[in-house]
Amino acid sequence: MSQYTLNVNGQSRTVDVAPETPLLWVLRDHLDLVGTKFGCGIGMCGACTVHLNGTPARGCQTPISTVGTQRVTTIEGLSATATHPLQKAWMELDVPQCGYCQAGQIMTAAALLREKPKPTDTDIDNAMVGNLCRCATYTRIRAGIHRAAELGANGGAR
Repeated sequence: MSQYTLNVNGQSRTVDVAPETPLLWVLRDHLDLVGTKFGCGIGMCGACTVHLNGTPARGCQTPISTVGTQRVTTIEGLSATATHPLQKAWMELDVPQCGYCQAGQIMTAAALLREKPKPTDTDIDNAMVGNLCRCATYTRIRAGIHRAAELGANGGAR
């Protein structure tokens, strides 16, 4: 076991875990941040997407020993009150069906909007291609991203 001090959602948090422990399990099991979901465990579905210094990363494939001083932002870090433009758009348009993958979808979309505040359908499709939705709400996800852009989302990533 090793001790790691992380910057998670703007707060310093210390955990004592094995170096190979995936960031996903540190967030969920040790820091009680359960918004980030386990999907496939091999980095292919995007349910575990968080930001490391504003860049989307798969929490299930990121060993805690590699995080260092990078800023970790989870879905809880976008807005504690669900007022981030993406969260507002998701609610307004009733984007999720089951909702399981939506934290990863929103985190990927937040990074896209930070880079491209007014994305095209092609921009959205290219950015979101690695995030799977078993309910196939892809057209609603795309509409939600466009709506968030209208609401002035700038990605909100820390």
